[in-house]
Amino acid sequence: MTDNVLKRLADTLEARKTADPATSYVASLYAQGLDATLKKIGEEATELIIAATSGEKAAIIHETADLWFHTLVMLAQSGLGPEAILMELERRFDQSGLEEKAKRKTPQQF
Repeated sequence: MTDNVLKRLADTLEARKTADPATSYVASLYAQGLDATLKKIGEEATELIIAATSGEKAAIIHETADLWFHTLVMLAQSGLGPEAILMELERRFDQSGLEEKAKRKTPQQF
């Protein structure tokens, strides 16, 4: 496995911003707007849930890859890349998940 697959994919997604939507799936998503990509993310998340429920490892891998891919498309559409997410995950690494969630609660939450 290569360590730079996210970088290579992010670079490809950026390049597709100027591609012909008739010849590129990603360019066609960009042309349809953010809502189309968000819809795909919802579809892929649902498919991943179904795959995980089935317990079929190959299906879980396939659907996770689809979800991650479409999430990366959304990030590119939003002017972000995977490095921003990796930096946020790194920031959280030494932090308790329970503590982090507690900090996010507002007085209005139960």
